[in-house]
Amino acid sequence: MVLKVFFPSCCSSADSGILVGRWISEQSSAVILAVVHFPFIPVQVKQYLSEVQRVTKVSVSVLGSWSNSKQEKEESLSEFLEDLGTIFSHEPWIQISKEGDSKFWSCSTLQKHSENPQEEEIILVYYDQRKVMLSHLHPPLDTAGQRAEDASKLSAIFSTVARSRVLFMTDRYDEGPIKLTHWQSDGVEASIIVELMKQASVPACMLLAFLLSLISGVCRSRVLKFWPLSFLWSKLSTCEQLGHRLQHLQVISSNKKAQNQTQLMRKGNIFVSLLIDVALGILLMSWLYRKNRIGHLADTLIPVADRVAEELQDLLQWLMGAPAGLKMNRALDQVLGRFFLYHIHLWISYIHLLSPFIEMILWYVGLSACLGLTVALCILSDILALLTFHIYCFYVYGARLYCLKIYGLSSLWRLFRGKKWNVLRQRVDSCSYDLDQLFIGTLLFTILLFLLPTTALYYLVFTLLRLLVVIVQGLIHLLVDLIDSLPLYSLLLRLCRSYRLAAGVKFRVLEQQDGKPLRLLMQINPLSYGGVVQTYRLPTYSCYPRDSWASLCKKLFLGELIYPWKHKGEKQN
Repeated sequence: MVLKVFFPSCCSSADSGILVGRWISEQSSAVILAVVHFPFIPVQVKQYLSEVQRVTKVSVSVLGSWSNSKQEKEESLSEFLEDLGTIFSHEPWIQISKEGDSKFWSCSTLQKHSENPQEEEIILVYYDQRKVMLSHLHPPLDTAGQRAEDASKLSAIFSTVARSRVLFMTDRYDEGPIKLTHWQSDGVEASIIVELMKQASVPACMLLAFLLSLISGVCRSRVLKFWPLSFLWSKLSTCEQLGHRLQHLQVISSNKKAQNQTQLMRKGNIFVSLLIDVALGILLMSWLYRKNRIGHLADTLIPVADRVAEELQDLLQWLMGAPAGLKMNRALDQVLGRFFLYHIHLWISYIHLLSPFIEMILWYVGLSACLGLTVALCILSDILALLTFHIYCFYVYGARLYCLKIYGLSSLWRLFRGKKWNVLRQRVDSCSYDLDQLFIGTLLFTILLFLLPTTALYYLVFTLLRLLVVIVQGLIHLLVDLIDSLPLYSLLLRLCRSYRLAAGVKFRVLEQQDGKPLRLLMQINPLSYGGVVQTYRLPTYSCYPRDSWASLCKKLFLGELIYPWKHKGEKQN
């Protein structure tokens, strides 16, 4: 039988005493948590361990004795420690002895109450108690079979050390009857700045939670549920982003303590994401209001809009002629060309009507950058959508006309084959038509077929323009989603304190000596950067198309509309 003893490396220089820890019978493992120094009273040790067990829910007990024979006069003390097995009746009783500065220790077990004591092979595993205490084990996502069993064994070791936090809150400066050696024996690890921030964050979080409750109450009011406001709230990406950030602020300002490591990491990721977002937004705002860049931007916007309108007029004039040498239906070509030219004329008039107010609008829009760079980017996307609204209208008109002709041709083609679409059963059934129906169907099919190239050309041109706008909006929202969902706090932990995010452990075999137990060093394998992003990525909403290429091509061929947003409430995890 193999007995594994997990010994903290911080206790290797501790004075002689007894070993306190947890015995895991399923794994035949002993997790040493601390060393109780001599002198001590056994009754007080038992009372202290029972109190720790009540608080931590960990079966902490005395597992054996530790003898650090630095001098010859301590030999009597080691004999006394061996006799403590009769007072602390633990089976098996582990005896670890260190002689001077030797790195090869003696380790043995006593089984006084066993009728047939068996000689056990002992493996001594050294571990860094601080790293194991502060780390969180992430078992592999595809845990199956032996890998799942190994992950559960490691989780028991990590959980034992993490749940014994109360045991590590005493140091050598405490005037208690029991003196312990563990990773915080020289002083409890703490920071005055962190403690002051914790004290100051309580009233700040209460005030923020009150303000957020008022804002969320206003957002849930019935006034915003009426048609114009509800439509704008569901379609404008700025409103979606503000609602998303409002949820983040509610999570941060909540007075509920994080129940596990995942919730703690989520709060930290949200907090760091908000800080970086606001910092980038303030930098953008300071850049915009320096050297009158708002005025230069407003003066540039109107000429750019006029230039785009002129290019569209030239494109329509080209389509109204003989584009690429194609023979178009002249009557339909002229009607569609003049119809779109009239819309461009209305758009130019609309832009020039707003020109006196554009600088003021941009000045107030620039102030919104103090809410975060993501809010400013969403406003930029909405402004782009408003400035290209005429292109969207052209695309909708062309798509509807093209879709009408495609469905008309498909229906008339079924008429030629003696079939029809059954609306009730959602299938194609056979049907008999008379001569008049076939004659009218032939005329309509011929008219639609010869008008299709003209309509398809207009649809193709405006679809390409629409796709260009959607791609630009998609890139903007891709950057917004990156800032919203990237777990920056977890990535910083992985960069600075990689042991906090443990994906597993590796054991390194140390130098051996005959007659001594096998010595191993347990080292923490950090989680990879891809694993950090996959595990702690924050949920976010998507404002750009998520269709596959096949689905997108099908929509383009059938003339279905392409929206640059998802409906309100749809989120991507």
